[in-house]
Amino acid sequence: MLTISQISKGFGQKTLFTDISLRVLAGERYGLVGPNGAGKTTLFTIILGDGEPDSGEIELERGIQIGFLPQETAPAGDETVAELAASIDPELTEIYKVLREHDDPDTPERIDAMERFVELDGYSLEAKAKRILAGLAFRPEDYNVPAHTLSGGWIMRAHLARLLVMEPDLLMLDEPTNHLDLETLGWFQDQLKRYSGAILTISHDREFLNATCDNIVEIAHGKLHRYVGNYEYYLQQKAEREAQHLAAYNNQQREIAHLEDFVRRFRAKASKASQAQARLKQLEKMERIAPPESAADTISFSFPQPMRSGQRVATLEHVRQAYGEHVVYEDLSLEVEKFQRTVLVGPNGAGKSTLLKILGELIPIQAGKRELGHNVSVGYFSQQRVEVLDVERTVLEEATDRTQGLSEQSVRSILGAFLFRGDDVFKKVKVLSGGEKSRLALVKLLLAPPNFLLLDEPTTHLDMPSIDALIAALKDYKGTLIFVSHDVHFIRAIAQTTIQIQAGKVTEYAGDYDYYLRKSGAASEQSGLIAGLKNARPDGAPASEGSHKGVSAKERRRLAAEARKSGQAERRKLERTVRTLESEILKLETEQTEISEQLSDPSSYADPEIAKNLNIKAARITKYLEEKNYEWEIAAQALGALEPPEQR
Repeated sequence: MLTISQISKGFGQKTLFTDISLRVLAGERYGLVGPNGAGKTTLFTIILGDGEPDSGEIELERGIQIGFLPQETAPAGDETVAELAASIDPELTEIYKVLREHDDPDTPERIDAMERFVELDGYSLEAKAKRILAGLAFRPEDYNVPAHTLSGGWIMRAHLARLLVMEPDLLMLDEPTNHLDLETLGWFQDQLKRYSGAILTISHDREFLNATCDNIVEIAHGKLHRYVGNYEYYLQQKAEREAQHLAAYNNQQREIAHLEDFVRRFRAKASKASQAQARLKQLEKMERIAPPESAADTISFSFPQPMRSGQRVATLEHVRQAYGEHVVYEDLSLEVEKFQRTVLVGPNGAGKSTLLKILGELIPIQAGKRELGHNVSVGYFSQQRVEVLDVERTVLEEATDRTQGLSEQSVRSILGAFLFRGDDVFKKVKVLSGGEKSRLALVKLLLAPPNFLLLDEPTTHLDMPSIDALIAALKDYKGTLIFVSHDVHFIRAIAQTTIQIQAGKVTEYAGDYDYYLRKSGAASEQSGLIAGLKNARPDGAPASEGSHKGVSAKERRRLAAEARKSGQAERRKLERTVRTLESEILKLETEQTEISEQLSDPSSYADPEIAKNLNIKAARITKYLEEKNYEWEIAAQALGALEPPEQR
């Protein structure tokens, strides 16, 4: 499918990689890893034909389709979210443009566009696109919103949906998890496990690589090494390979030293000269083992520690918070104690970031009480924090601002841990990318840390060594920490308690992330096809826990009857969907059998055009069957979840 042969690439005096080769076969899943700057994204650029290697060749199997998701930015215009997700080729994109420009159904342009839209099976594509958009936490009302009005993260999700609708032969993903929350990430991983094409992904997320890849390719020190297995197995194999290489190198160095010593001692003696000459020739012919690659330096440093706070860090009582008509919290009460290390989990849009802002006194609350404890100082980190940077300063000047007791060398060491190395520290802040500004803001926060840290997705834009450096810093941190992250490795390393937020309700778990998964049942839900999608972006306020106190028995019976009625209506709707899908599947299977019989008849090949059309139709029906069976599986699982326990 894809063959990379002896590729070399450099920029100026810097060589990224030399004579690297790799072959990717259909259905294989590769994780591409290596330090920032090793050339991972450059290799993607060369494969896609947007860049040229200095030497070597890229061979792609004729006719294969490639789908690519860039790391940060992807285009979005006037098309709706659903149109963007369904635009799997340029012709469909143009058709949608014509349909938007010609509202009158009787215009020739619209009629022609609609005819071609039907020929391309546009309605089925739109249905599939909406199903995938739902999995990525879009609401039905989002489907017809112009894509360009969304934030960058949601635009990236829409493009990710487009790739899943497209189902290319080779799916190339550059940091695809950056814009996904935990629940959506679980759904996405499940889709990739079912994906039939080949996958090549760049990622710094260990758990994602473990879940989705069966090969790891490392680019480091200008070379490429392939390891069979997931990321954890790659670490084991790499350690074993490096140990074997070091042992072989040391053995050869001892042999070389012995031979050189013999030549030096006996070269001048007539009786030993011939033996010395033989050993000298042996040295000349010896194939030297390259010295072990120098591993990245282990970064060792310590951040300043904050002043101590009181035992009670923050208190929320009966807080109400809404954005317009969208109620996030109706009756929120929470106490934060000193030294807590808490992760907030829940579907995207459930209110995790809003809770951080409420605790940090960054937004006004509409009702209730919010109070910080004695001697509490708050630090909040999010992507918006980059606005506090002075763009006219250098990276080093900005990092050393307000730091106390740290030498310039210590600050530069910490900046190096977060990818500002060498002359990078003298760059002006205004020329930094969004990711670089985000990392600098994180460094500034940790160099002068408050005693109450609120972090929103702190690992975005960090490579694995930098994530490990951040973990080490936070483990030594002597303050209180509450954070949101989609990086399961980071969560497991830091979190000691867990707060689940869903549909405006806050549930505290007095244990780490794995404890939360066991107690909440979220571990099994995350592997489900529809897990985490209900209430992913709540529209209304849920009733508070105490809202039914004092309600009469008659009223409770009425509410229970309404709930049963609603459940029955939903069940009937799903039953109709299942029956319709089963009928469509039966019809498609009958057509498939008929076409198979025609293809098995030698007379069908007398006319090449007839045989060609039959094969095209057979392929189309096979694809339709896959889609309908998938839709049936989702509907059947949802129906099963609504059945009473005794019927399951």
